[in-house]
Amino acid sequence: MNVLEVEGLHTYYGKSHILEGIDLHVQEGELVTLLGRNGAGKSTTLRSLMGLTPARQGSIRTFGQVTTQWPSHRIAALGVGFVPEGRRIFANLTVDENLKVPMDRPGPWTLARVYELFPRLAERKNNKGSQLSGGEQEMLAISRALLLNPRLLLLDEPSQGLAPLIVQDVFRVIVSTCKEGMSVLLVEQNVRAAVEIADRAYVLDDGRIAYAGSAAEFAKDEERVRALAGASAEKWDTMD
Repeated sequence: MNVLEVEGLHTYYGKSHILEGIDLHVQEGELVTLLGRNGAGKSTTLRSLMGLTPARQGSIRTFGQVTTQWPSHRIAALGVGFVPEGRRIFANLTVDENLKVPMDRPGPWTLARVYELFPRLAERKNNKGSQLSGGEQEMLAISRALLLNPRLLLLDEPSQGLAPLIVQDVFRVIVSTCKEGMSVLLVEQNVRAAVEIADRAYVLDDGRIAYAGSAAEFAKDEERVRALAGASAEKWDTMD
């Protein structure tokens, strides 16, 4: 069953035509990655799905409902979690206070479970957001989204600026959420890391889908991966 279906999506910033008729879908329990160079339209896609930059044409179905023109709070209430680029945590609140901001939604993710998943956050629960490292801030942003117990999680560049070992921690969590039935759409610059864990991949190029298919098949196309990966072209250490 598709939890997300996007057809013919066109999105603009002012007069700039950013997305030019993209189609994509995410199935229940599936991990899909959206790849592309800077400026290809990846973040705009997520913003359109969340109603933050509304589409001008096309349709978005979320859990079977047409959500193309819905405000973001209504989309979130359906069970969509969003971790934006830049983390957007509350710098002046403690870790514990940040995690108590989301409204409680019934489900497997609780404060205790998040602390078990990210022991670093438990150790720093009384530290303010501004005192955390980049990796800890990313863990906090993901944890806050998980506490909403979403059925679909949208992640925008979770590995950005993080050390490789921290990236592996974060990606292990993403994989484990999918194994429990959550669906994930992952926008990621670290191409090798993303195709290692994803079921399927889409590649955006100048606002259009240039590839749609198996992530494993895309990973075999070394030349294409290297061209897309740029500075991230070094080998990704396969996770256990």
